[in-house]
Amino acid sequence: MSLAAPLKRTGRQDSTFSPMRASSSAERLVALVLDDEFRKFVESHYNELLGTAYLLCGSKPAAEDALQSALLRLMRYWPGINDPASYVRRVMVTQRVSRWRRVSRLREYLTEVLPERHASDETERVGTRDELFTALATLPPRTRAVIVLRYWEDLSEAETAKVLKCSAGTVKSHASRGLARLRVTLAEKGETDT
Repeated sequence: MSLAAPLKRTGRQDSTFSPMRASSSAERLVALVLDDEFRKFVESHYNELLGTAYLLCGSKPAAEDALQSALLRLMRYWPGINDPASYVRRVMVTQRVSRWRRVSRLREYLTEVLPERHASDETERVGTRDELFTALATLPPRTRAVIVLRYWEDLSEAETAKVLKCSAGTVKSHASRGLARLRVTLAEKGETDT
């Protein structure tokens, strides 16, 4: 059975279908599944957006959930969104900030007990990246979002400000404070390891 078959039963004469003409949410969903532009957008931006989500969330399953939620929200407003990648980033940041606020009272504390490393450069690189992700997780939500968008996504100050709906000066101050805090956290980590 094709996806167009239910459309014929509703009295429509043509099998071509536009989300703007859909009358029910189910018909809109079918139209978006058939929408090549939306599918091409997801295929071309998925890995990039998943990387951003990972940095915002800190784990792959949480990142996949955040990205899927953002893409579902994008689907609802697809025809009217001018810059879908920016919109998805903004939705993910908003979702994560909301989640951080909800669970801010319930903190998990990770232990620093690690097995001894007899490793190659690859293992050392992974360890360094893990230390950076751990330090990144200590930043406040808004500052973390600025650092991820500015330095991971490589957005300009103006683009980051647009995504976060704040001024470029706010982005600069959050970036400055965040980088300073990361330097201190990583320096302290380096002193305790020696």
